[in-house]
Amino acid sequence: LGVYDDSGALHYAGRVGSGFSDHDLDELQRLLTPLTRNGSPFVPGPIGPPRSATFTQPELVVEVEFREWTKDGALRAPAYKALRTDKRPRDVKRESPHDTQEARDDRPRRLTNQDKVLYPAVGLTKRQVIDYYSAVAPVLLRHLRDRPLTVKRYPDGVDGKAFFQKSSPSHRPAWVRTVGVPSERRAVIDYTVVDDLETLVWVANLAALELHVPLALASDLARPGAVVFDLDPGPPATIVECCRVALLLQGTFEQLGLESFAKTSGSKGLQVYVPLGGDSSYPQTKRFSSSLAQLVERAQPDLVVSRMTRALRDGKVLIDWSQNDPHKTTVCVYSLRATQRPTVSTPVGWDEVRATLDSGDPGSLSFEYDAVLERVARAGDLFAPVLALQQALPQAS
Repeated sequence: LGVYDDSGALHYAGRVGSGFSDHDLDELQRLLTPLTRNGSPFVPGPIGPPRSATFTQPELVVEVEFREWTKDGALRAPAYKALRTDKRPRDVKRESPHDTQEARDDRPRRLTNQDKVLYPAVGLTKRQVIDYYSAVAPVLLRHLRDRPLTVKRYPDGVDGKAFFQKSSPSHRPAWVRTVGVPSERRAVIDYTVVDDLETLVWVANLAALELHVPLALASDLARPGAVVFDLDPGPPATIVECCRVALLLQGTFEQLGLESFAKTSGSKGLQVYVPLGGDSSYPQTKRFSSSLAQLVERAQPDLVVSRMTRALRDGKVLIDWSQNDPHKTTVCVYSLRATQRPTVSTPVGWDEVRATLDSGDPGSLSFEYDAVLERVARAGDLFAPVLALQQALPQAS
């Protein structure tokens, strides 16, 4: 690890030996191998890397948790937390206590109506919802950072009335970050941006069970970071049929030399993401997704429909490509859903998708909040590559 000083020199800050899942290690090796270099990128200092170190170009940013800085300028007991794609390497500098948690000690943490039951079927309270979001924050926050957030609030629980909220509440604390985004109907909407745990807890305390985000960052709203295919089954079709369509899409992407990743919607269907590089645009992703959805529909007319017309959807899977639009949002990975049970939009491996198709059991891809926390503890963030992987999308014909 290294940090930059104000002159732009990179100083060695120690090495991390804990906090990695097997998936994290595989992903870091894949990303670091092409960045290998011969010499050290660090300036001389009181401590240095071990003689056996393999050096790489300083192009990746990671988040670590540590106890303190040593007198020699190293991190004491650092543990790996996540890749950070929202920061540039040269912005990584040694932080003072004023810059970090100690600067936020005055943030109010007053929580209200903690015993209110939000999921009556299982008795899940607001306190437990906040506990879930706090526990999953180390992986969830990387997918929320720098994104204008739309929430769906359930002040009386999932059986009560709900409403979508784009505008950040006027009663928000002063420390909640907002970003102004041009709107189709109004000049500008000030959205909440969840960059840290305190803001996430504040949002959860509003009974904002569902978190919906766009495909682009607030800092570059015209550039989607992925193309998404939302697979929605029309009864009597289920997520099992969605698995068949998802695997058709994945096979197509492989032929195009693209990696893709799946997550459950947390409700009835599946969503397939193809990570993109920084040169992508919404017109490009909309053309590509629309063309591919129509292509799959022509190949599998008894299974797939690409048009929203409800009369066409009975027993078929809708490939909803319309999410690839600057004005649309998709439920964020690790977000709760307002179903009878506290299910979560959960990243899944392609082996799990195929296993569900083979078994025909739709319940095998339904995960409640406690199961999601166990999966994260065991395998890390299976959706991390969606933020880190840079791919170029072919032009649609």
